[in-house]
Amino acid sequence: MQGSPEDQRSGRVWLIAGTGEGPVLAESLLARGWRLRLSVVGTTAAQAYRPDPRLQLAVGAIGEGEGLTPEQGVERELAAAADAGDPFVWVLDASHPFATTISTALARVCGARGQPLLRLGRPLGPPAGALLLDELRQLEACVARGERLLLAIGARQLPQAVRRSPGAVHHARLLPDAAALRIAMAAGLAPGRVACLRPGGEGRIEAALCRRWRIGAVLCRQAGGRTEALWRRICRDQGLELRLLRRPPEPEGVRILPLGELLAHVGSSERA
Repeated sequence: MQGSPEDQRSGRVWLIAGTGEGPVLAESLLARGWRLRLSVVGTTAAQAYRPDPRLQLAVGAIGEGEGLTPEQGVERELAAAADAGDPFVWVLDASHPFATTISTALARVCGARGQPLLRLGRPLGPPAGALLLDELRQLEACVARGERLLLAIGARQLPQAVRRSPGAVHHARLLPDAAALRIAMAAGLAPGRVACLRPGGEGRIEAALCRRWRIGAVLCRQAGGRTEALWRRICRDQGLELRLLRRPPEPEGVRILPLGELLAHVGSSERA
């Protein structure tokens, strides 16, 4: 969606985000006068953002559907903005910590072009209270036969997690997305053991599911932020074992800032 000519005189930011801190970051940037191009992977994530005449929404993996690699997709976006005389003052990578493909592509292309890029940093939770797994194959050594295991790692890694824990009774918490549900069914999960929920809230539904399903252990990703904190709290309150898939390393050469510092560094459009 395009803004008025007056709006178009303000600076522009390309924000790559999801459903975690993305909506808060977008609202804050709009309040500071920036125009946004917002890239999200799917329609479920898009629903978390309030429409605004200064927000241009792009849904789908960058470069997907056009035969482009992620790096080619990033290059195309930056070149198109420059060619239109409306380049991005900032590129902000607020994608999920496990979305390494797009973060690496952004780091490489922005670095080569001299495009200012900042990465949203999410603090890690405390080391105590969880079993850290470097990779999913380590599940084989820690899952007991008959254990009721809740998988909260997203759809992409769900089939591998099921294969690596053959003795478990699997349950899954997924986004309300048709593709994610198809993956869960193909991985062999029973329909009554899958919950499709939008992010948000205080975790009451997730806590109720753990009680209803008599969950004994939860596997989620060491993503930091609200989601990890939610599962830590639920596991602590219900006496469940928490297993965390270790966060991959961040791309090299990118400045990483927590939310407040990132917003302070970007500042307002008037100062751009």
